[in-house]
Order: sequence, then structure tokens, then C-alpha cells
Amino acid sequence: MLNNPDSAIDSLRRGLRLSPLDPLGWMFKNWLALAHLVAGRYEHAMEWVDQSLREQPRYIHAIRTKVVLCAQLGRITEARDWLSRVLELQPQLTVTGFRMLAGMRFTPELMGVYVEGLRKAGLPEE
Repeated sequence: MLNNPDSAIDSLRRGLRLSPLDPLGWMFKNWLALAHLVAGRYEHAMEWVDQSLREQPRYIHAIRTKVVLCAQLGRITEARDWLSRVLELQPQLTVTGFRMLAGMRFTPELMGVYVEGLRKAGLPEE
């Protein structure tokens, strides 16, 4: 979240090694996906978000990350499928609403990539 993805990746991987059976490991894996997303390594990010979703299929943060990654990789049909899952869990979500929801936690760079991906997937502005 501080726009220092390589340091975050090192720390998160260390945390997973120290606690491989952590019941919240799926959150760490989504955070790893976010760090790779910030670094522009979308394929690596996809690997981590998929692991997170295997462990916790209804984790809304990971589902949104999956939407963004699919869109950024040009997999628009898949992004739209994942967006429909997001909207099942958050039917009122819009780009404006997401900006308000994540605005304090996301750097401008991460917000830009996320919003671009959500728009590509078809999330309405308002």
C-alpha cells in the first residue's frame, strides 16, 4: 500500500514461510497479488489471487483483484464473469463507490490500475 511492492513481497513471503498453516493465509496471498499488481507483474499476481480464492472463494477483495487482473491482461470476458460475482456480493458497487471504499488505503498508482481494470470489466461509474 506504500508503493514499495518488492519489499512487501519479501515480507509477505516471509510471513507465509513462518506461518504456513495460518488460517488467514488467503489474505496474505491476496496481498501478494496486490503487490505484484502494483509492480506490473500481472501473471504473478494472478497466481497469488487464484491461491487466495481457492482457500476463500467468497473473499470479496480477492474477487475484485481477479476482475482487475483479468481486465488488465485483456481477458475481458473472464473479467466480466468475475465482476458478476462481485456484484452478487456488492450489488450497489460502482467505480465512484469503490474509490470511496478504497481511497484511503490505496496509493494513487494502485487506485489507477484498479479503476482502469474495473472500468474495462464494465463496472458502472455511478
